[in-house]
This record gives sequence, C-alpha cells and structure tokens, in this order.
Amino acid sequence: MTRIRIFRLGAIFIFLLLGLGFFNLNTIQGKKFRELSNKNCIRVLPQAGSRGRILDCEGNVIVDNFLSYDAMVFPQDNQNPDNVLRRIAGVLGTDFKDLKNIFQKGCLAPFMPVAVAKNIDIKDAIRLEEIKQDLPGLVIQPKPLRNYPYGRLASHAIGYLSEIDRWRLTKLADYGYKTKDIVGFGGLEEKFDYYLRQEEGALSVEVDYRGRFMRTLGFRPAQSGKDIQLNLCLKLQKIAEESMQEKKGSVIIMDPYTGRIKALASFPNFSPAVFIKKAEPDILESLFNNSSAILMNRAISGAYPPASVFKLVVAAAALETGKINMSTTFVCSGSTMVGKRRFSCWNVHGAQNLTGGIIHSCDVFFYKTGLLVGAQAIHDYALKLGFARQSEIDLPYEEKGFIPSPLWRKAVKFQNWYDGDTANFSIGQGEVLVTPLQIARMMAVFANRGVLVTPHIVNAVSGQPISVAQDKFERVRLKDSTINYIRQGLKGVVAESGGTANVLFGLPVSIAGKTGSAQAGRGNPHGWFAGFLPFENPRFVICVFLEHGGSGYAAAVVAKHIIEEMLKEGLV
Repeated sequence: MTRIRIFRLGAIFIFLLLGLGFFNLNTIQGKKFRELSNKNCIRVLPQAGSRGRILDCEGNVIVDNFLSYDAMVFPQDNQNPDNVLRRIAGVLGTDFKDLKNIFQKGCLAPFMPVAVAKNIDIKDAIRLEEIKQDLPGLVIQPKPLRNYPYGRLASHAIGYLSEIDRWRLTKLADYGYKTKDIVGFGGLEEKFDYYLRQEEGALSVEVDYRGRFMRTLGFRPAQSGKDIQLNLCLKLQKIAEESMQEKKGSVIIMDPYTGRIKALASFPNFSPAVFIKKAEPDILESLFNNSSAILMNRAISGAYPPASVFKLVVAAAALETGKINMSTTFVCSGSTMVGKRRFSCWNVHGAQNLTGGIIHSCDVFFYKTGLLVGAQAIHDYALKLGFARQSEIDLPYEEKGFIPSPLWRKAVKFQNWYDGDTANFSIGQGEVLVTPLQIARMMAVFANRGVLVTPHIVNAVSGQPISVAQDKFERVRLKDSTINYIRQGLKGVVAESGGTANVLFGLPVSIAGKTGSAQAGRGNPHGWFAGFLPFENPRFVICVFLEHGGSGYAAAVVAKHIIEEMLKEGLV
C-alpha cells in the first residue's frame, strides 16, 4: 500500500507541474508570446527559372519563354481571406467560388503562399499591384512560361508541357520530380526533359505582423534549363509543313550520310500553347479523343503498309541471292496466276527486267520475283534494311513496325504460309507494317551506297555537340552492283516518261525515288513517295506519306512542291 501511495503522490505532483507550466505559458506570458509570433513571420517566396530553349540548326529560336504572372496569397496574413479573394476575382473577372476552392485546396501551411490565379497577363498583374496595399498577403509573382513563336510548327517533334501524371511521378521521383511539376509530354520536351527543365529557387524572409520586411533568412537562386540545338532547319520545316496543306500524313527530310533530321512534320498537328494557357477542358478533350489521332507523330509512331516502296527490299534480296539478274525478264499481261488465284497488276507492262519493274512499279514482275526469292529471304533482307525494329531516333514512342514470315505465322497463328501470302508480301501488302522514318532510312542506304544510318534530331545540348557513335551506323552487306542496279531504277522512276514519279522530272536537280499506293481497307489508299537528291551526290533523302491520300502520284506531287521551294530558298 505504501508503494502505491507514493506512486499516486508522484503522479499528482507531475500533473501539478504540467498544469502550472501550461498556466504560465497561456495566461501569464501568453500575451508576450503572441506578440512575438505576430511580429516574426517567415515567408517563402518561390523563384522560378526558365526552361531551356529549343533552337534550329542555325541557332534560330523555335521555342523559348515569355514572362507570365501568378497571383499568390499568404494564408497567415489573412484573418478574412474571402475579402481578398473577392477583390482579386473582381479584377480578373473570375468566379469568387473558384478562387476560394483553389485557395482552400492549396493551403498547405500558413507561411506557404497559394497561387489562386496562374498565368495572368501583365495588365491584370499591374491592376492587382495597384491595390495590393489594401489586400493583405497578396503577392504578384513573375514566372517564365513556354512561348511558341511559330505556333504549330514542328509540334510533334517538340511535344508539349503539362502537369506531371502519376505514372511519370512514380518513375521520376528519385530524380527530383515532385507533385504538380510541369514536365514534357511527347517529342523533345519529354525525351530531353532532364536537360530542359529548370530548377526552382526560393527566397526565405522574415516580416513583422504588418507584413513589412525584416530580414532575409536564406536564398537559393533558380537555375534555368539547358538550351537544345536541333538538326532541324527552320526554313525546311516551314516548307514541309506548308506543302502538306492540312493533308493527313508526314514528311521527313534527312541527311543520307549522317542521319541528321532536317525536317520532320506530322499532320494533323496541334498547338502546344493550348496546354500552357490552360485551354477549356473540351478543347483538350478534343485533342486526346480526336478520331484523327492528332497527338500521334505519324512520322515515327504510325505503322502502315508500304506497298510498292517495299519492292526495293525484294529487288535487293533477289539480286543478292542470285535468283535474278539484270537479264531476267518477266512478261506482264496485266495479271498472273498464283496457285488458283489471279493476282492483278495496275497496268499492262509487257516484258520487264528489274530496272523496268522498278520504273513502272510492275506488280507482276515482283510477284514472280518474290516467289523465286521466298518469303523467309525477303523477311531477312527487310530486317537488314532496318524494318521491324526501332531506328533509335532521339524521340519517344517510336513504333518498330512488323515484317511477317512463315515461321512467325506457324508459331504464333498456327497457320500455314502460302504462295499467295508471298505474292502479297512481295508488293508490300498483307501484314507488312512500316513507319515513314523506316522508309526514309532504307532509301538512305541506296543514296549513300550501303550504310544504314541512325536518325537523330538533336545536334547539341548547352552548346556541347552530341555525336552519334559510329557503331550505330550499320554497313548493309549489299554488292555494289546491287546498289547500282537499284539506283538506276530509282532514277528512271523520275526520268523516264513512263516512270511513276515522272511528275518530278524537269526540275533543275536530278532526283531518284519510288512511289507506292498502299491498299488500306476502308477509305482511299495511302500514298508514298521516297527518294533522294541530287542523284550523283545526294544531300537529302525525302519521304512523303499521305494517309488515305489516294496514290503515290499524289505524294510525288507534294514532294515536287517541297523540292521547288527548297530550290527557291537555295537549300539544294
């Protein structure tokens, strides 16, 4: 009993001490501490840096930044924040309830400012500054935002900015990314976000109870992002996009020796500025859910049947395996029988050798050639020429396409491969899927005489050149004679009167190329033109793809307009 009594007395004594201490702090010295608290407040003012600029090959600005303003309110300075929010809503012409909702959701700590209105223009910022003395806790904070001086130009190559999503935050949290960060989506903004993104700074100050500055407690300067210089030529990009005239498809212009992308356009395109300016939800929804897949970069992410452009793969495989030579001739009467089925040609061409088959895009010639070569050999040479795999371009979301084979058909679909499948395969139809970039890359092999280049769009980061390692350039083992025979056919496609791209003949530069009209199920066929110029010493590979554009002829017409404009600008 004695021990229990001692324990009780000790507990009572401790609680008495705690009560006396609380009474002293709250009642005797409470006024003193409240005054100290009111006279010494800490404010943290965020300091925004600028995101890195994106420049063309000559240093011209494609994307930079402009100065915007945020209206920020400190919770600790507002006993009645509704009055402040009503005045701000009146100046900005916004709904008070919306501002109050933003303020309540963003209030994390009394000393942390809440951005109740973002991206206000300079006129509204000045009007708020003029009445700031009557609005306790209001701060107008300048902030740089993305600026797109050329609007939609190169939008798919550039990408856009938006608030980080859960998936990216999960992947990037270890690299300093946090909730509500603005990050890149698609294109260069996403691929090079680590270099382009700025590092936020902050100014910590002490103010008295009236909000007057007392002293600086700490300062961390903001760090701007690094500039990125591209291989894109602003003049070429403009020409490519203007030549499409709102058609659906893509244009790629590339250096055949280095793989430098000089222009990359995809249509329909979009304005990256709508994501910065916080467009109406229905506008953003129309971008994401549009049936035309506006945000998809058709140049690298769209996979399509290549049609007759794929005949170059069959030609290379046939010459390399010795199944045909330049003396081999097949007679085109407008169709041919493969098994029990008749396969048609788009015209009657008569006797055709390899050169004639390429010039006139004779389906019968390539049906018979493909059957001699065999589907597996065509598959193998397609892989050698860069199909069914990514090119490793420095842009995200590249599609690798698909090249079928008898083994795949048996292993995956449990079906047999027939001669009719080989015939379709030989003219780039059936299950073959390629990207416009892969077609441009294949054409570069015949332009540079045997090298499969790695395309790249970025030239330098913060002034430091980025060079593509030589081991990423593959030597395609094709005989010189094979390349020369195919090159002569490609030249004839333009130069010969019966060539499928003869519309390009007569320009003051020699051009080689190949057209294609791909059956696409519903709708008009896809139109392809891929070629290079000048013929002897090529400087450019060009690939024009028109989704449901009707024919390869239509794509060649677009290519002609592009080349004419290049000549006017002295770019060729």
